[in-house]
Amino acid sequence: MPLSFYYIEIVMKATIEIDATPQEMRELLGLPDVQSLQQEAMEKIREKMLAGIESNDMRDLMKLYMPMPEQMSAMEGFQKTMWDAMTQSMSVSTKKADK
Repeated sequence: MPLSFYYIEIVMKATIEIDATPQEMRELLGLPDVQSLQQEAMEKIREKMLAGIESNDMRDLMKLYMPMPEQMSAMEGFQKTMWDAMTQSMSVSTKKADK
């Protein structure tokens, strides 16, 4: 008697709908409560913005919105690294195509 194997595939799809507030979902998922940390950060940002506005010094005000020179040099370094990696990979791929 020949052996026959039958393959049966059972596919189930389940949808769960949870009606909860963001705070309740954070608690359900076990995420930390960062509300006080966010409040402190927003308070510090607000203080800096008000200090910049009150000083009427355009340089102080622009420091809030523009990156610092050391941040710009770090970004330029990152861009150079990415450009070098891209051009190097392009030269490797064209050498492979030439063969």
